[in-house]
Amino acid sequence: MDDHTMYMDPIDARPVDASMRDAVAALEHHLGYRFRNPNLLVDALTHTSYPEGATYERLEFVGDAVLGLAISYHLYLAYPHLDTGKLSVLRAANVTTEKFARVAVRHGLYQYLRRNSPTLDEKVKEFADSISEEADEVYHMSAIKAPKVLADIVEGIAAAVYVDCNLNLEILWTVFRRLLEPMVTLETLQRRPPVMTLFEFCRKQGKQLDIQYRNEGSKCIASVYVDGELLGSGSSEQKETAKLYAVQEALQGLLASVPRDMETDKVMEEEGARKRLNELCTKNRWPNPCYRVEKELGLAHDTRFICSVQVDTLAGVFVSTGDSKSRGKDSESSAAFAMLNLLLEMGHGCGH
Repeated sequence: MDDHTMYMDPIDARPVDASMRDAVAALEHHLGYRFRNPNLLVDALTHTSYPEGATYERLEFVGDAVLGLAISYHLYLAYPHLDTGKLSVLRAANVTTEKFARVAVRHGLYQYLRRNSPTLDEKVKEFADSISEEADEVYHMSAIKAPKVLADIVEGIAAAVYVDCNLNLEILWTVFRRLLEPMVTLETLQRRPPVMTLFEFCRKQGKQLDIQYRNEGSKCIASVYVDGELLGSGSSEQKETAKLYAVQEALQGLLASVPRDMETDKVMEEEGARKRLNELCTKNRWPNPCYRVEKELGLAHDTRFICSVQVDTLAGVFVSTGDSKSRGKDSESSAAFAMLNLLLEMGHGCGH
């Protein structure tokens, strides 16, 4: 075998550890995939604190790369006309520790992990409890920092599948696409741009926001300062991706420092959004916003509405979608709030 031949591990003939047989069977059922070498899955479910056997570290190393590749190819196919800058931002939003940690919690993966660390258990429970209070799966940072171990589990399992199926990316994606849902889409970023979340937070708290950039070789370094204090930094060859990383880090710290009733502030913001959007259109001599009901969900006695709003500007037509609400008017207000954020990012003033 020469240096250029891909080396494949032979099938592991060792019997699966008796203590892990139930976990392997349960996860194979959940994944819809049967392992030729189930010991790969056992390794993916073994933390460094566990005193026996191999751990997930080597698999996690592979899984980090292969999930990035699979998601990149998915976005390449899903958005054939999107430029590489926006594709990079979308990929970055879908491969964060926070995103993968939420996947692990949603699918109950931590329960299968072999470990010996009560401190780790406490951190995972704190994070899981924090996101369980959310009304739905949304794209934002939780107030509790996502434990890296949760993302490591997802990446380790992905690598186990990838190696087991002879590096077949299509099989991996077939198995993992369902687990990763809901994915961050272009519409998600347009509705809830992280930089706008940070901008709105700082505006409401009376804080000064400043984002600075510098180049180091081929990398762009973005730094987020709030009231002169460095709260987040990010590095990437793409400026927008570096900004995304920096903003996410800053949001993580800021959200952890505020009361849990911030959602009330958002509701109050949304209540006045339709009026502010009308005023903005009048000020710029644009046609009035056009609202429509996109979906009606649930039964007749418990219907929820998802509305959108369209604004025709000189720069083009913009459409934003609101959150699911029990009243159509409330979803329209949510859509208007999203539109104001979008227009602000596009450079149109949205003063109050």
